[in-house]
Amino acid sequence: MKAESAYLFRHALLRDAAYQLQLPTDRERLHGFAFELIEALCGGRPAEPPPLGKPFRFATHATDPFATELAEHARAARLEGARRLYLRRAAEAGDRNYRHEAARAAWQSLAMELGGVDRGEALRRAGQSVKAGGGPRVAEDLFEEALRLARAASDRRLEGQAAASLATLCRETGRNDRAESLYQQALALAREAADRPLESIVLGNFASLCHDLGRVAEAERLIRDAIALYRELGDRPLEGRAIGNLSLVAGDTGRAEEAERLGEEALAIYRETGDRFAEGVALSSAAIRLQHAGRFDESETTYARSLALLRDLGNRRSEGMCLGNLASLLHDRRRFADAERIALEALAIHREVGNRRVEGIVEGTLASVYLDTGRVGEAAGAFERALAIHHEVGNRRFEGAHLCDSSRLHFVRGNLDDARRAWTTGVAILRALGDAETIKRAMTTMQRECAKAGVEPFREPD
Repeated sequence: MKAESAYLFRHALLRDAAYQLQLPTDRERLHGFAFELIEALCGGRPAEPPPLGKPFRFATHATDPFATELAEHARAARLEGARRLYLRRAAEAGDRNYRHEAARAAWQSLAMELGGVDRGEALRRAGQSVKAGGGPRVAEDLFEEALRLARAASDRRLEGQAAASLATLCRETGRNDRAESLYQQALALAREAADRPLESIVLGNFASLCHDLGRVAEAERLIRDAIALYRELGDRPLEGRAIGNLSLVAGDTGRAEEAERLGEEALAIYRETGDRFAEGVALSSAAIRLQHAGRFDESETTYARSLALLRDLGNRRSEGMCLGNLASLLHDRRRFADAERIALEALAIHREVGNRRVEGIVEGTLASVYLDTGRVGEAAGAFERALAIHHEVGNRRFEGAHLCDSSRLHFVRGNLDDARRAWTTGVAILRALGDAETIKRAMTTMQRECAKAGVEPFREPD
C-alpha cells in the first residue's frame, strides 16, 4: 500500500473513531452548528418552495452546491423541516443541471420523509430523473409506485401526471398500445381535475405518439391544440418544444419551407429560455433537414454541435438518436466505415436505454451500410431485424422506408419480383402516411436500380 493511500485509509478510520467517541447529544449539537455555519456563509436559508405538484419556477441559491451536505447535517441535527427543504433543493438543482443520478437519489431520499400524495410525487420526479439518465426499468418501477399511491389517495391530478409519465416511458420503449391507453387516461384525468398545464403537456406528448404511429393529421391537430394552451398559460419553454414537433410534422408532409421556419422559431425560443436539452435536439432536427436538402457539410457540422451539447447534458437517449442520424448522413456521404462505427455505437445506447423504436431505425441504416459494402448476408439479417422491430412497435413510417430500401437487396440477389413487391408495399405505406419526402427519395433509388438492372421502372401502387 502506497504511503498516501495508507494515510487516507488511516485518516478515515481515525475520523470515524473520533466521531463515534462523541456523545449522541454532542454530535447532534455539532451537526446543528455546522448546518448553521454553512447557511450563514451562503447568505441564509432559501425560501420554502410551494408544495410538491404545484407549479414551481426553480431559482438558484448560494446554498445549492451544498444542499446534499446541508440535508445530511439537518438529519443528524434532527431538523426535519430543513432536511426536507434541502433534499428538495438538491433534487431540483440536480434536474436543472442534468445531474440525473444525484437528482434521483435526492428525490428518493425526500420520498422517504413524506407520505401519501407527496411521497408519490417525489417518486414520480425520481422516475423522471432516472429516465432522463437512461434507466427505463428503474423509472418504470418508480412511476408505477407513484400511480399506485395517487389512486390510493384518490388524487386525480397526481394520477394524471403519473399516468402521463408512464405513457411516455412506454412510448419510448415501443409499447405503443399501453402508451396510448395511458395518455387517454391522463388526458381525461387532467380535464376532470381542470388542470390546464397537465392537459397541455399530455396533448403534446400524445401528439408525439401519433406522429410515431404515422397518424400525422391527428398529431398535427393535437400539437396545435397544445400550442394554443401553452400560449394561454404563458409557458414559453413548452411552446417552443411543441413548435419544434410541429416542424417535424411539416417536414414529414413535404412542407420543407414551413418546417425550416418552424424549426428556427423553436430554436430561438430554446435559446431565449435557456432550454439546452431542447436546443440540442433541435440542432439534430436541423441537421436532418440540411441532410435531406443535400447540404452535407452543414449537416455534419450541426450534428457535431448537437452531440457536444447532448453529451454535456448526459442525455444518453437523445445522444443515441443523434448518433443514429449522423450514421445515416455518413452513409449518404459513402463514408461506410465511419457510418458503421457510429451506427453500432448508437445501437448500443438504444439497447442500454430500451429505445426499441430507434433501435429498429438504426438497424435499417446498418443494413444499407452492409449492402453497400458487399455483405449481402449481414444486410439481409439487419433488414429482417429492422422490419421486425418496426412491426412490433408500430413504426409504419420506417417500415415503409426500409421496405423500399430492402428492394435493393433483392436487386443484388437478382430477385426482381421480390424487389418490386418490397418497393410497392413500402411506397403504399408511405403514401398512406402522407410522407412525400421519403417517397421522392425511394423513387430516385428505385429508378437508379432499375436502370442498372436494365428493366422498366416500377409503377407506384394505385
